[in-house]
Amino acid sequence: MSDQWRERLADLSWFMRALNESIAREANFEDRCTGRFWEERFKSQALLDEQALADCMAYVDLNPIRASMAQTPEQSEHTSAKKRIKDVQKTPTESTTPYQPTTLFPFVGNPREPMPQGLPFKLSDYLELLDWTGRIIRIDNA
Repeated sequence: MSDQWRERLADLSWFMRALNESIAREANFEDRCTGRFWEERFKSQALLDEQALADCMAYVDLNPIRASMAQTPEQSEHTSAKKRIKDVQKTPTESTTPYQPTTLFPFVGNPREPMPQGLPFKLSDYLELLDWTGRIIRIDNA
């Protein structure tokens, strides 16, 4: 019997299934529903164009603001927006190209052929999108 338990505990799939079962039972009880724990909570969707990519990035970068964990993107912990804004703020005023973090995929400007490796829009446009979107106050989200 102990060999069977040792084998099961060494199997990550078995462990996650056993762990998720108790979580699913509790969550289903609280939500008064049935089914798999992750069944309706997460969906994947292809980002088919630059606008969808920018929208998704802004959604993720603004999550801490919507969750009232930060007031502004530059105060949001653990987001690419904070890292990008900090690097832009380090850029000397005489420079025409803002600093970008080397650990993140860079913004390379508008799409063209041949397209350089990077996000196909300007960093300044993305930061402006974050600024405007972050300032929107929704009545239903007060």
